[in-house]
Amino acid sequence: MSDSSSKTTEVDTSGDPKPNQEAVRDEGLLASQSSRGLTAWAAVGLIAALLLGGTAFPGTILGILADIITNKDTFAAALRLSVPIAFAALGGIFSEKAGIINIGLEGLLIISAFTAIYVTDITGEIWVGFGGGVIASVLLALLFAVVTIKFRADQIIAGLAVWLIALGLAPFASQVIYNSPNTPTVGTTGSISVPMLAEIPFFGALFSASPSVYLLLIAVVASWYVFERTAFGRWIRASGENPKALDTAGVSVNRVRYAGVLISGVLTGMGGSALSLDLGQFTGNGPTMVNGKGFIAIVAYLFGNYNPIGAFLTTMLFAGLDAIQTVFQLQGIGLPQQLIRIIPFVMVIIILALVGRTRLPEAAGEHYESGEK
Repeated sequence: MSDSSSKTTEVDTSGDPKPNQEAVRDEGLLASQSSRGLTAWAAVGLIAALLLGGTAFPGTILGILADIITNKDTFAAALRLSVPIAFAALGGIFSEKAGIINIGLEGLLIISAFTAIYVTDITGEIWVGFGGGVIASVLLALLFAVVTIKFRADQIIAGLAVWLIALGLAPFASQVIYNSPNTPTVGTTGSISVPMLAEIPFFGALFSASPSVYLLLIAVVASWYVFERTAFGRWIRASGENPKALDTAGVSVNRVRYAGVLISGVLTGMGGSALSLDLGQFTGNGPTMVNGKGFIAIVAYLFGNYNPIGAFLTTMLFAGLDAIQTVFQLQGIGLPQQLIRIIPFVMVIIILALVGRTRLPEAAGEHYESGEK
């Protein structure tokens, strides 16, 4: 058999040829990328069709929807709603690319959201509170890292434990301190507005937003730069793809993985702090004010194929749908509010169904010990 044919087929003990696993994986990756592209273009086509239909039939549901989509306030709301999800998605990328699957992002958002309000309340300084929320998230992420890296615990179970700990601890702490699962209101981060530019139709929302929106945009670009242009980014990728090679090169795999998880704590903590401080209150009832945003962040970076920019755009899609459904409810168009409210979550399910297979980093979820045979 020639070398070229041996790269695409293998022979098992029964003598039957079978596809080479790497070739099958590459085919699956190409298929998933094609599915993402088709899904993205379908979304663009659907929006274009809605806008054309709304222009042709003003006063109808299509017309109302077109007005909502092109409204600057809708774009502003989408930017604000995307902040906690996108920050958590960026954090998840750093952790998972390093080889540690962190499904506890929801818990990091919860604990940072509460701590930011509490520290702001006792210090009277909003940005001190913001930093306090980030520190709380990093400490919980550090606990997760120690359990999964040093003690080699199952990463999925440890991530669920982080979520459940935060889900119980934050409302309990609020109940003890404030006699209610909901904290009192504190000051908010406010907004930064650029004169004249803020008046631009639709895109003017970019020039009149909370500081957390600008922090997010900086974080997206910085994360992309780290992965694509720095040695540390290459170490992160190698830690999740081929930790043995990274170890052979003299770089500590465990240190890189600790760094990846702690960076996920920093970024997710920024998202949780921004979530509560933009509103000035922590709400601990039920699933808390976080309400699944950490899990949606996981969908975002999977659909974005572990690319910070792709994850951000996916987050904007969900946040835009969330903003649209909120305005839809206020319009009183005759559809049940319960039906309108679930639109963003239905879209998440559709995206999961259409995205195809996302190739996880080769060593994600696997423990590694330096020098093991």
